[in-house]
Order: sequence, then C-alpha cells, then structure tokens
Amino acid sequence: MDENKPEMPQAVPPDETITEEELLATTPPRIWGGLDAEDETNLHRLSSVSYESVQNGAFAESLTVDPSIHMPPYLDHQIASTLREQTWDAEGSLPGKWKGKSVELDSLPSNSQCHLLSLPSELIDAVLFYISPLELTRVSATCRVLYNYATADHIWQALVQSHVPGQRVTTPYPCKSYRDLFKAHDPRWFVPKYKIWFSDGDLAGRLILTRYDQRRGCIEGYQLVAVSNRKAFQAWRATDNEVIIHAFEPEVKLHLDKPILHLPAETHDHDSGAGHVGPITVIPLHDAENDTDTTEAAAGSSSSHQPNAAATHKNMETTTNRPRENRFQTETPMPLGSVDNRTYCNFMLARPLEPREIAVRPPLGLPFPYGKIWPPPTIPARHRVSGASVHRVESSPFTYDVPGPSCRQEVSDQVFRIRKWMQYPSGLGLGVYLTANLLHGGRGGFDASAVRLVRNIGLDSILPNRDPINIGEEVATYATLDPALYTPTPEKPYRGIWVGDYSGHGCEFLLINQPDDDPDEPDDPDSIVRRETETDEEFARRKHDETVYRGRLEAIKLTGDANVPRGEYTFVADDIGEKGFVTVVQDEPFVGARVVSSKGHIAHTGFLNDKYIESQLLLISHDRLAQYWVGFGHISFFERVDIDRFLVPE
Repeated sequence: MDENKPEMPQAVPPDETITEEELLATTPPRIWGGLDAEDETNLHRLSSVSYESVQNGAFAESLTVDPSIHMPPYLDHQIASTLREQTWDAEGSLPGKWKGKSVELDSLPSNSQCHLLSLPSELIDAVLFYISPLELTRVSATCRVLYNYATADHIWQALVQSHVPGQRVTTPYPCKSYRDLFKAHDPRWFVPKYKIWFSDGDLAGRLILTRYDQRRGCIEGYQLVAVSNRKAFQAWRATDNEVIIHAFEPEVKLHLDKPILHLPAETHDHDSGAGHVGPITVIPLHDAENDTDTTEAAAGSSSSHQPNAAATHKNMETTTNRPRENRFQTETPMPLGSVDNRTYCNFMLARPLEPREIAVRPPLGLPFPYGKIWPPPTIPARHRVSGASVHRVESSPFTYDVPGPSCRQEVSDQVFRIRKWMQYPSGLGLGVYLTANLLHGGRGGFDASAVRLVRNIGLDSILPNRDPINIGEEVATYATLDPALYTPTPEKPYRGIWVGDYSGHGCEFLLINQPDDDPDEPDDPDSIVRRETETDEEFARRKHDETVYRGRLEAIKLTGDANVPRGEYTFVADDIGEKGFVTVVQDEPFVGARVVSSKGHIAHTGFLNDKYIESQLLLISHDRLAQYWVGFGHISFFERVDIDRFLVPE
C-alpha cells in the first residue's frame, strides 16, 4: 500500500471474529461499508477508545470579556475618529483644540455649571452614545438641554441598530420614534441581537434563528431546518477495506410556516405611573369569546374587540384585585396559538444561576442531563440557568425551578424560556382531551381535526364552563452562543455553525469550536523561525500549517437524535496539528485533504451505554469536513451554514 495513504484500522476488532456470510447477511457493505450504524446490535462489535478529556461533571470555563473599551459599532466614524485623536490632561480638561469653541472648562467654577454642557454638541452626542438606555433616561431628567440631547431620535436609532445585526433599520414603524420603538421591545432586544438560540427540548432539541422584521416592527424566530438533496453513495477504494462515502448536499432554510417566537411591538399605552413597558398581567381565558384577541386579553389591556361589558368588567376586576406583578417576571403572550386548537405561547425572561448555585446542586457530578442546567457543560457560556422542561396537565399556576429576575440587573441576555400549552374550561377540557385522544387512536395526543369533531358533537354545550385547565404544558429553555465561538478567524478557521449528515436521523446542526490555545504556546506567526534548509515556499507552507493546524477541535450537537442528544460531543479531535496528524490524502475524491485522528461518539437509543470509538477527521476545506467512522466503514460530510443570509426577512 502507498505510504501516503491513510492507515485505516480494520472495521472489526481482532478479538471478535465474524464470518463474511454473517456480515453480508446483516449489513450489506455495498450500502453501509463495514457495519450498519443504524443497527444497534452492531455497537458491541466496536471497540471503545479511552477519552479522559471529557469530564461529564465539570462545566466548561466561562468566557471572559475583554476589559478594554471599544468604540460602539454604531458610533459615527467621524466622531469616533475625532475621539481617538483627543487626549485629556491631568486636570480632566479638554486639549486646546476645543478651547474657544465654547466656554473653557478650567475657567468654570466646579459648583456653578455642568461641565458636560460646555462641550460641543457633537462631543455631547458622542458621550451619550456610550451610555446605556437606562442611563439615557436618567440624563434626560436632569435639565431641558440634556433632555433634548438624550431623547434625540438619532441616539435611539443607533441603540436599536446595535441590536439588529445583518440589516440597516430605516423606520421606527409601528412607533412614532426610535425611542418609542426601543421602549416597545424593552427588555427583549437581546433576542434578535444574538440571533442563534438552541433549546433543551427532548433529546433532539431545536435550533432557531431570531431577527427583527422592520416591516411589521416585530421580533420573530423560526426553526432552522435542513434536508439533503442527494441520497447516493460511492465506494472509496483508497484503503485495504472498502469504505462507503455518503453524498451530502444539504439545503438549509427557515421553517417559515410555523414561527417559534413572535413578539410584536407594544404600542398601546399602559400608563400606570411607573413607566411600565409590556404586559401588566397574565389573565387566563375563561371562555371561547375571548379568543377574538388573545394577546390583548391575556395582557389585560382594554380593546374594542372585547366581546361584552360583563367579560370586560370581570377582567378589570381580576386586574384590580391582583397584586401588581414584576414586569421582569411577567410572561409575555405571543400571538402564535390557534383559536381552533386553543394553543397558547408565552415568552419568559430568565435569571442566570450564580456559580455558588451551580456548585450546590446535588446532580452536578452525575452524567447527562447534568442536573438539568442549560447550556450543557460542553458549551462555554457566560450564563447558565436551570433548564428543566416541564410537562403539566394540572390547572395550578406554573412554578419555576428558580426564581425569575426581579430587576433589570438580574435579567439574562443569554437565555430565555417559552411556555406552551393548550387551555380549556375544566369540563370541556377534560371531555375534549379524553374524547379526542380516543379519536386519535389512544396514543396520548390529538390534533385540531379531532378537537373540531368533539366540539361539533356538542360537548361544549353539555359540559359546564368552569375554571380553565391547561393541557400538555411544556417549557423550553433557549440559550445563545457567544459570537466568538462560531466566528472563524485566520488562526481558528473551522469555528462556526455546521450541518452534518447523520444517515437515518437526517441532518443535524453542530457547533464546531476551536478552544483558545494554551497561553504557554506562542500564537504569533512571526515567532516561527525559518530553517536553514527551507525554501521560501516550504517555509510559507510550514508557517501556515503551524498557525492554522494546531490545537483541539470539538464538534458539539446543537440538535440531536435519539442516540446522541443535543449538547453532546459528536466527535472530537484532540489535536489537528502535528500530534494528531495521520496523512494527506492523495486519492480522489479527497485529494489534498489533511487527515487527523479523532474520536466519534455513539450510543444506544435513549443515550444509553454511550462510548467513543476510533475515527478520523478529513479537513477538506474551511467550509467542508468529512468524518470517517472506522468501525462502521463509512464517511459522512459536514458543511458550514451561513446564518447571516437568513437575517433579512424576504
């Protein structure tokens, strides 16, 4: 065999012999290669490899924020350029360039005037660009002059723009000003800002992309889905064993027919004297007539769509007698449900767990699901929350595992929750649930057609209307990714959101992370010294390889399957540099691809008896990878996903 060809281990360990007839009878190699990965009876034939670097009970270190101060991206370039050139003297005065354009600062008594007002208007604007929206409101309350500066629309337009990546915001619709628009979505602007969110729902989870639609003035989120357009395969005879290559041409798109998140701008005025923005209370619906406007009814707002005076009076009574709820703990109704199937969705803010709260949780040292903390330990994160999903049938109020945020400082901008349920009056709800379940075959669920049939036979008139009952209640926790994790750099070109081929499970989304290098290792390309015998071309190639091909590469599932769930490693290469190097492929279709050692993660259904097996990673390009599952005898592909192309609504 050619020395340049990769040395591929045998598909079956030497201590377990299988006759060729047995292998052909169960897993035809023309389809799967060595073993059928979908047949779990084959998993015991694969040898495990030691993998001590995965510590299930240890959480990844939190990302650190660069302490240096950077120019805000929305700051005018001319002003930013001017500020960079200016330096302040020891007494805190401006340099002479600005003296004479207004009153000189050093000539003002410290207790007579506000020094800020002595600055030119463009510098006052520049200062206000740096402060938070809450601080802007405080500045606006100091005097008339600063009120005009702090409420200027270009200041608030810049704040809105800083939370809307991928597109330029050109209108405050449906509000009159950008200040009103910012207020209408406060404190939820972090949702479109971080754009990628993955959930803890079931084993498969869900990946959604959030964005701001300025045509409607709403924040929306849709599930990211993918399907492979090719089902073909071919044999790769570059090794002693026949290896099957599965073709992969994924089509990634948003599931626009079924939004996951929809937050319209709160343009109606809830003037309670406390500057409240958003819903005041969540009032359960008591009858079908309130379905005419579920958002306003659930928010307790007055509307011309209220069905009658009695219902309106009843809602007002409920709002008046109930203690005022904290706006950061109040659930925000989302108009996603259907009147036909009585489905409701609420958006909830979350409070991050403090390190001491994570440390004292008893299940911390246990394996999956790691004490139900989200995001999981495989993903570096600044915030983690208690992410337990809840399925409820009781009509009692929903309770959190941990208290929600009580003030703005406790609101996490890295995590949120969505609660979804079906609601019926108690008598009708039980009748619909039991009867529709029978019509659905007794499988524990029902669809809209079964519900309509039950209502048509008159159960809603026979059974009494009492307090509502919630059916099928569930809570999903969504966490985002720090942009540094999926933004490629010249030194870390494989970072990103990827989609992979998982055979019978379909397409799944991954985070490919290249952790930061060991601080003891030099990361400056200029520190690489040229050898005496090297040509210019050889030195340039070695310099590139030592800069790019080094360190660890982790592939973490953002969506999973019944075998290996979301949040788990799917494969890991401990070192894509010299320590892990295997060969450079010289045969089609992988000519020039660098091959490094890796470890693939497999498990039985339900994530039972998981283990890592030997595999090899083919670095085809910065946008395409291939994983050779040695024991299974097949190669699957992974491709980078350009998420930014989905940020502008069409």
